[in-house]
Amino acid sequence: MTSPSLQITGLTHAFGDRTALDQVGFEVRPGRLTGFVGANGAGKTTTMRAIVGVLAPDAGEIAFGGRPMTLEVRRRIGYMPEERGLYPKMKVAEQLVYLARILGVAKDQAQDRADGLLEALGLTDRRDDMLHTLSLGNQQRVQVAAALIHEPDLLILDEPFSGLDPIAMDAMAERLRERADAGVPVLFSSHQLDLVERLCDDLVLIHQGRVVAAGAARALREERAGRRYRVEVGGAPAWRPALAGMTVIDAGAAGTLVDLDETADPQALLAAAQAAGPVAHFSRTLPSLADLFAEVVR
Repeated sequence: MTSPSLQITGLTHAFGDRTALDQVGFEVRPGRLTGFVGANGAGKTTTMRAIVGVLAPDAGEIAFGGRPMTLEVRRRIGYMPEERGLYPKMKVAEQLVYLARILGVAKDQAQDRADGLLEALGLTDRRDDMLHTLSLGNQQRVQVAAALIHEPDLLILDEPFSGLDPIAMDAMAERLRERADAGVPVLFSSHQLDLVERLCDDLVLIHQGRVVAAGAARALREERAGRRYRVEVGGAPAWRPALAGMTVIDAGAAGTLVDLDETADPQALLAAAQAAGPVAHFSRTLPSLADLFAEVVR
């Protein structure tokens, strides 16, 4: 069953004379992974704490399916804070079952879910170990399992990939995609922009407490694609056009990357490439998430 969407409207909060959130607004849609991107201190963690009720904002509204957040709704959130919040001297599987039971899951079902999550996250052989004996990366995996154990209707994860090796990252990404495919809205923050770009359907970019861009990831990139083109000329991979209004950014085995100013005609670039040899590829390039973020926070 598909969950409703999470709507954030006009969220504002200050710590003393410092404004942490300034009219923050965005939507986390069901069945989609939404990446929450911003520098340290941009307002990501404060926003997430407000969503789950850890922090009361000064102003603004948080709604799930068009209804205000209540304690009952918040019980259906899977939340992973950036700071680890589990019991260090409790066994891993025992702890997951305990947390599931608190959230209303029947004992047998809680045990089955704990076993399934530990297997999926590569932790079956550590199920009876005390949490504090695990590496920081494995503790991170347990933290995510704790957020998933009650099969929440909404997932809020603050830096879930921090400290993970590539194999653990892939396992974590699979779990998040599974929840999104089940119709759950998933919001997670990360400083690993290449990972966010690979995984996310939607993006929210926040800078100094303000949302500077939000929406479908590809649409945001296309919107800011500008006039940069990649050209591959057969037999001349490092071809460098010398045309007015065009600047070669890179030329090598992957082709030639060219920036066009407002006076330059893409058709003139294509004609010059055709004159140089058979054109294997000609397209406008989309900016990477790193490029997009750099542009919107200038």
